[in-house]
Amino acid sequence: MVQSANGFGRAASAPLVQLLISAIGWRRSYLALAAMMAAAVVPIVRAFPTREPAAVDAGPGARPLRPAPSAHVWTVATAMRTPHFWLLFAVYLLTGLGSFLVSLHQLAWAIDVGFDPLYAASVLGTGSLLAVAGTIGTGTISDYIGREVSAILAYVVSIVGVICALFITSPDQHALLWLHACFFGLTWGARGPQITAKTADLFQGPHLGAILGVISIGTGLGAGGGAWAAGLIFDLSGSYRLAFQLSIASYAVGSGAFWMLRRPARSASGI
Repeated sequence: MVQSANGFGRAASAPLVQLLISAIGWRRSYLALAAMMAAAVVPIVRAFPTREPAAVDAGPGARPLRPAPSAHVWTVATAMRTPHFWLLFAVYLLTGLGSFLVSLHQLAWAIDVGFDPLYAASVLGTGSLLAVAGTIGTGTISDYIGREVSAILAYVVSIVGVICALFITSPDQHALLWLHACFFGLTWGARGPQITAKTADLFQGPHLGAILGVISIGTGLGAGGGAWAAGLIFDLSGSYRLAFQLSIASYAVGSGAFWMLRRPARSASGI
């Protein structure tokens, strides 16, 4: 539910940013967005308590709630000696790669095809709004059908969305643009809950935050590499087609890596 907020942000930002660019240009739009973020970050940070809720709300003599001790205390070092750690890292990297080979260039691609910029931004923004339902839905069903099956379903839906984009060759294909926006938008960020939950399933303990932090480097590498590669591909070929095909391949390999996580992790000592 928390991660579904990403969908609201994407849905609102796509048409808003396009309006800003049309009105004041992209350089000033960046400055306007930076000012908005600077104004928003302080009240958001101040809304969080300075201490953990358990320490604030506990009555006299009450003890803060602590997680039940696990059979093995995972650290970053011991987790890194398991194949599961690197599979999770690969899942994060491949998901970021597959997503940002498309998402950062969606609007530029749609305009290049010939769609009106504001219309395309509105369609893509509406599709992004579906991520709210998609993230909550896939995260919820992962508690019942398993993280792996839920994640693979999300990958499949994303792949269908990218395939729809590959079939668009003219600005008359409105239905395909809507299908692309809805399928791709529905599962934007939908792997996040499963990856986070799977990390907690495998490496629960007091060092989970550090382990998840290191694994999350993968998504940054994938997102940065995907965004840069798609731009380079367009500069060299004049088309995003290869970038979209690589997105599909990244999602497919990512789903295979996620499926390999279904067995419990074991440390080097066999615990």
